[in-house]
Amino acid sequence: MSDSRTAYVNGTYMPLSEARISPMDRGFLFGDSVYEVIPAYDGRFFRLEEHLQRLRRSLERIDLDPRISGSELRSIVENVKDRNGGGDIAVYIQVSRGAPTVRDLRFSQGQPTVFATSISPKGVSKEVREQGVSAATAADIRWGGCDIKSTALLANVMAMQEVGGDAVEAILIRDGHLTEGGSSNVFVVLDGRVMTAPRDNRILAGITRDVVLEILTELNIDARQEEVPEDTLRAADEIWITSSTREVWPVTALNGKPVGSGRPGPIWRLVDERYETIKRAQ
Repeated sequence: MSDSRTAYVNGTYMPLSEARISPMDRGFLFGDSVYEVIPAYDGRFFRLEEHLQRLRRSLERIDLDPRISGSELRSIVENVKDRNGGGDIAVYIQVSRGAPTVRDLRFSQGQPTVFATSISPKGVSKEVREQGVSAATAADIRWGGCDIKSTALLANVMAMQEVGGDAVEAILIRDGHLTEGGSSNVFVVLDGRVMTAPRDNRILAGITRDVVLEILTELNIDARQEEVPEDTLRAADEIWITSSTREVWPVTALNGKPVGSGRPGPIWRLVDERYETIKRAQ
């Protein structure tokens, strides 16, 4: 079956099936590129400016000038959304350092490659709300710049391969402490207190993570950004994974064992209900 999505590549909109980049592109050769995934609900982007600001931060961190303005980036993602039907959708945008004629780890500022297309957000299905999902722990072997939203995701790929089975996420452990998921942030609830790893270079601080922290503050629930020992994770009453496409998913089994009651927990239900209201009322 052909892919009917529309893509943007360096100034041109085209069918995704016709999109091409050079095999010399540094994003392809070295993972020398960054990206964002921006969700929209009812055709309206959710936290668009926050996503674009994070993309800019990632570009600055790797000293990559995209050669287009913030308003141009916004126009690209808006057009990709609209050309792919709008509604409940997400836009993937990636910027690489481009395709020099010589393969060299050292870089010069040439013409970057800007690519964007749509993807389908997962959201929180009826099944997830009723049953939750399974996850498993894996060693966090990633590099020291996890706060950059880089396309160099091989360690994340290998972590998901390691956990296998019915696990929808690899929950990563470094030096005996929780960092985040392979493609999500992680929240842990124990004795009524909600914890998530501190915002530093070991995690990519998600936009959805920020929304959840805002909701917890609004609900007067004790929420802390602090080191979470692996023992605390394993003893948790509730575990959640958050991302722009998943929103907030309750983890009800970890490493094959029930989390808390083995059902989505009461604090998660409060957060999920409020998140649903916020995303539609923007």
